[in-house]
Amino acid sequence: MKKILSIVVVMFVIATFFIIADRKSYATKEQDTTVFNEKDSSNTSIKDPVKALYFSYIELERYIKGKDEETIKKNIDTVIDNMYKDGFNWLILHVRPFSDSIYPSKIFPNSKNVTNDELPFDILKYFIDKAHQKDIQVHAWVNPYRISNQTNFKIEKDHPAYKFLNTNNIKVIEGKGIYYNPASSEVQSLIVSGIDEIVTNYDVDGIHFDDYFFPGGDIDKENYEEYQKKGGTLSLSDYRLNNTSTMIKKVYDTIKEKKKDVLFGIAPEGNINNNYNSNYLDTKKYLSQEGYLDYIMPQIYFGFLNENRPFTKTIEEWNNLIKVDDIKLIPALALYKSGEEDKYAGSGLKEWQEQNDILKRQIIYARNLSHYQGFTLFRYDYFYNSSKQNKNTLSEVENVRNIIKK
Repeated sequence: MKKILSIVVVMFVIATFFIIADRKSYATKEQDTTVFNEKDSSNTSIKDPVKALYFSYIELERYIKGKDEETIKKNIDTVIDNMYKDGFNWLILHVRPFSDSIYPSKIFPNSKNVTNDELPFDILKYFIDKAHQKDIQVHAWVNPYRISNQTNFKIEKDHPAYKFLNTNNIKVIEGKGIYYNPASSEVQSLIVSGIDEIVTNYDVDGIHFDDYFFPGGDIDKENYEEYQKKGGTLSLSDYRLNNTSTMIKKVYDTIKEKKKDVLFGIAPEGNINNNYNSNYLDTKKYLSQEGYLDYIMPQIYFGFLNENRPFTKTIEEWNNLIKVDDIKLIPALALYKSGEEDKYAGSGLKEWQEQNDILKRQIIYARNLSHYQGFTLFRYDYFYNSSKQNKNTLSEVENVRNIIKK
């Protein structure tokens, strides 16, 4: 009897052990699923349709300016090969940083960021041809209003701003540089003509504007006073918002009239309120109505611990602004902050120094948003140039490489 009882007890203990183990295993699986959704992309079916890199005028100066034709082409080949190897599929190429061009233009002078003389060849075309061979899109990045970030910049006769000298179509803004006046209809026509030239002559996949919109100061004071004299009733703020919106709309319509498949997107400041109140960019309007944009690329250069603009809250706000299903959200992320103090982040000051997987977690978090279409990193050199990298940058880069490949 005792022997039987002992056997029953042993069997009970064994059964209990397996039940508990199974429950622990189930609980662990549930926990892992939760963690996976937020932290890891290894099993997700969500993809990143857009994997983009900015290639700015700073990179143009590094890899193109002062080089002979053979070296320039080799450098461009390397850029495209690097991107292809790591799975990037969009290149946002700075084609007009300062009312100029990296391609032969009948409107704008050659960019000083690529040459002090004649263009050695058509740099934009070469970029496009090489990128398309690797199924990488090229989006032509334009600063619409900026002429120079130096106030003593000399405007030559071949510059389109030359005819605007001694008029209010251009203004010197102390501490910022020289800018076109957004309220000028002549300026708007110039911007639109420049976009028309690119789309007509080049097989670009998109046109891209960044966050240099309203230059500041009283650049449009005379225009607004004239507007009021003619009976205009808009406030100064609404007047400025309307001028920017008119320009955006004209650019969009021009692109679509030429080539419907060419995309138009903008990369506004990450702070939505600043766009509306300081940059006079009505992103709420563009994202709730058709006919303005194909994609929005807000510069969400904030960490998760940013006291004022935490990443999760900010990107959700952007996602919720989009009311047109065809408009895609492609956040721009701050690779350049890796390993650095984030001086405007308040209590999140040290986040980019103390953590080295921020970009990975940001991409994975963004994938759950309804309008998410991919991501962009600012900028190329921080991904591929060792002189711009620190220990944290290298970890961030490797993490991004890994999730792109999965």
